[in-house]
Amino acid sequence: MRIALLVLLGLFLLAPLAAGPYLLSLLTVLLTFAYLGQAWNIMMGFAGQLSLGHALYVGLGAYVSAALSLFWGIPPILGVFPAMAAAALVGSAIGWLSFRFAVKGVHFTLLTIAFAEIARLTFQHLTVLGGTVHLRGDPRMFYYVILAMSAALFLACRALLSSPLGYRWQALREDPAAAESLGVPLLKVKLAAIALSAGLTAAGGVFTAFFYNALFPDQWFGLSYSIEIILAPVIGGLGTLFGPILGAMLLSPLGEAISALTESVGWQNAGLKPFLYGIVLLLIVKFLPDGVWPAIRRRLP
Repeated sequence: MRIALLVLLGLFLLAPLAAGPYLLSLLTVLLTFAYLGQAWNIMMGFAGQLSLGHALYVGLGAYVSAALSLFWGIPPILGVFPAMAAAALVGSAIGWLSFRFAVKGVHFTLLTIAFAEIARLTFQHLTVLGGTVHLRGDPRMFYYVILAMSAALFLACRALLSSPLGYRWQALREDPAAAESLGVPLLKVKLAAIALSAGLTAAGGVFTAFFYNALFPDQWFGLSYSIEIILAPVIGGLGTLFGPILGAMLLSPLGEAISALTESVGWQNAGLKPFLYGIVLLLIVKFLPDGVWPAIRRRLP
């Protein structure tokens, strides 16, 4: 397994040498969703806290870093830290409110959607950044940045899973009542998962804003983007380290293939892509309920 991961990393490192602009862009998007999926996986896959509003933290990261860059000249490599802090603070507030008012399960999920929607409407009418803000960057540099971020997050999650905090998250995920009876401080453990996941997602939002060279409130805060974030870990394998990466490797080419197919026959594909994504998700849930990677792992010697 370790050798296979090193080979995969080597291929990603060498890819820009042979990839044209289109393929390099596709690989960058793939790695972006692998990173964002891994960040979401901390909250849901490790700690069992379902969020369908994670686009909130992508948008916060994008807007905070863009504002710092445009108004104070702070580069994104420094702006990422206040962006992560802001997202972690907002995530912690949402987590505390849910604990304070005993909002659990599907109601907590709805709470995350509500906060993301509030943020979308707020930033949609915020004209101080001019609505759409144009930024600059080099494609190859962006590729290696998101590759480094994805690799670093993979290693960090591997360390977290075998740490005391990681074991507490897994206990919380499996049985909160039993975990509490064993002395696990549920509020602190939940807040740690939410804050860390939110902060890391915001770092992905910083990258996303500068990579796409613009800010779009409807996209970065929208529910559809939250769904895109969670698809990679759900299809690849929730709670696994390689699942979000494998899921992104499956979904990104699929999305491009759908777009190319519909354009070649002259169809309008506004609703076709999510429809086909939904079919794929249903098939995975039906035949591979644990995800693709766990099914593959069971068959490896």
